[in-house]
Amino acid sequence: MRETNRELRYIDLFAGAGGMSVGFEYLSDRGFRGLWANDFNDFAAQTYRANFDTRCYSGDIVDILRDPKTTIPSADVVIGGPPCQGFSLLNKLRADDPRKKLWIPFMEVIDRAGARAFVMENVPQLLGSLEHKEILTWAEARGFRVWSGVLLAADYGVPQMRKRAILVGSKDSEPSKFFPPQRTHYDPRKPPEQLTLCGGSYSSAAKPWRTVRDVIGDLPMPVGTELRKESPPLDLHFGRNPTDKSIARYRAIPEQGMNRFDLQKNAPELTPECWIRKKSGGTDLFGRLWWDRPAFTIRTEFFKPEKGRYLHPEQHRPITHREAARFQTFPDEFVFTGSKIEIARQIGNAVPPLFGAAIARAVHSMWFSETLNGDGYLPGREASRDYVASKEQEYAAGTPC
Repeated sequence: MRETNRELRYIDLFAGAGGMSVGFEYLSDRGFRGLWANDFNDFAAQTYRANFDTRCYSGDIVDILRDPKTTIPSADVVIGGPPCQGFSLLNKLRADDPRKKLWIPFMEVIDRAGARAFVMENVPQLLGSLEHKEILTWAEARGFRVWSGVLLAADYGVPQMRKRAILVGSKDSEPSKFFPPQRTHYDPRKPPEQLTLCGGSYSSAAKPWRTVRDVIGDLPMPVGTELRKESPPLDLHFGRNPTDKSIARYRAIPEQGMNRFDLQKNAPELTPECWIRKKSGGTDLFGRLWWDRPAFTIRTEFFKPEKGRYLHPEQHRPITHREAARFQTFPDEFVFTGSKIEIARQIGNAVPPLFGAAIARAVHSMWFSETLNGDGYLPGREASRDYVASKEQEYAAGTPC
């Protein structure tokens, strides 16, 4: 067993505002220390610098690595979410440019840092794609053993039905003994006996999924339409200037859980023709959240209800930047920089910090070959097969609790 009295040094690539770093460094309580970070977007990099002592370089990672002046510090772990194109049909027509396969510079940093572990976060479609196979080939050729799986953020205290692919590599341990991380929260629709059947994949102290009410129920009505010169959480709690037609549409679907199909039923004259023609799919477009369920996946345009289920459960408005940040589990004191559009991108693109913290704790246990809790639980392959988040039915409009 390795020494357990030192901090683990990490590098965060494609870091965005730093959601995963918040989880590793501030919320995991496992002594991680950031050394170096990068993001292409300068506003995101500025936000990162405002919250961490870590040096965060903005710009194209390919160009940064090609610069002879660039020095990558030695690190234990490299984390990040490189955009992957392998599951895009268009990729078959593209040249083998490292900018089109940004996992390549991600792996180059692992090499240059001498890291013995890595965590890669991405969309679920990565798994099984050409790029997934290429990543595994690269990692295994360098002595890494890799675990891959799709995790549901709601299972780790994030009040959001967000699914993400996670790849964990280690040169010193078998990741499948530590991943997936033990789930700390559970679907309240499941009877207790079902949780028991899942064995050790749940914490003995697991709680029900956190809900919309849990995280935004204390907020007052938003004020204004611009960033506010107020202390958190009110600084990001502002609204929009909807048109009269938009307000009429909001009022036509007053009950939580309603969506565009209810709008067409209640007020066909207010329903866009393109929605009327689209008879199936898109059940979350122009949808209201439920108070006592998790939110749906927060994306970069959460302030546009036509983009998803982003209407407040009862107020006639889309969710605010503060509400979206809370659904992503950013602490209220986290500092965002840039325009309100740039901040929305930072919020929507982030790894939820609490999700990152769950991954960080499992990485720490893997590094020091610890058990995950006082029960002496090690997930192993059986618990990995128990983990069915990628197959679990999501809440949908009209689905009873």
